[in-house]
Amino acid sequence: MTFTTILFYVLAIVLVIAAFRVITAKSPVTAVLHLILAFANAAMIWMLLGAEFLALLLVLVYVGAVMVLFLFVVMMLDVKMEVLRAGMRAYLPAGLVVGLVMVLEMSFVLATSWSEVGPAADMGDDYNNARTLGEVMYTQYAFAVEVGAVLLLVGMIAAISLTLRRRGDVKYNDPSAAVRVKAKDRVRLLDIPSQEPVNSKAGEQS
Repeated sequence: MTFTTILFYVLAIVLVIAAFRVITAKSPVTAVLHLILAFANAAMIWMLLGAEFLALLLVLVYVGAVMVLFLFVVMMLDVKMEVLRAGMRAYLPAGLVVGLVMVLEMSFVLATSWSEVGPAADMGDDYNNARTLGEVMYTQYAFAVEVGAVLLLVGMIAAISLTLRRRGDVKYNDPSAAVRVKAKDRVRLLDIPSQEPVNSKAGEQS
């Protein structure tokens, strides 16, 4: 057993444990941190398999942007665990059925392809994974890439429109009106008569 094989099994075990902790952690922040760990281990496994571009893409996009954003959102929101766990028992049977089906499907695929998997092909020293992936994406799967780009564009426009919608319960500031305001409009002087302390009045009456 080579060092690469040992490293693969170590990364795979850590990946499985991290994925299990994502769905069993009591704190949402802990779940997000374990999901980041799972993505990092998946990226290292891809690096061992020779898919350098996909590994770097997973680290930069998911770990570096998406999951860090999720982490900040979860930390800023006032998440109440009692509310999250309220419907857990109601959806637990459906979740177990879906999980069992996924496990059976993955087991079937791995069992049928286990004997057919051979040694990795020798691609040569000048093989470029990123260039090969780009050529396949923009030649053989160009239509699929365009469809994915349109879907991402629609999602971006939807997020912007939801952010820029005007709400009636929010007070908006007018920058032009704030610049045109004068000093007399900012400060208002009031002539308020002085008041005597309450304790002194009580002493005089006594």
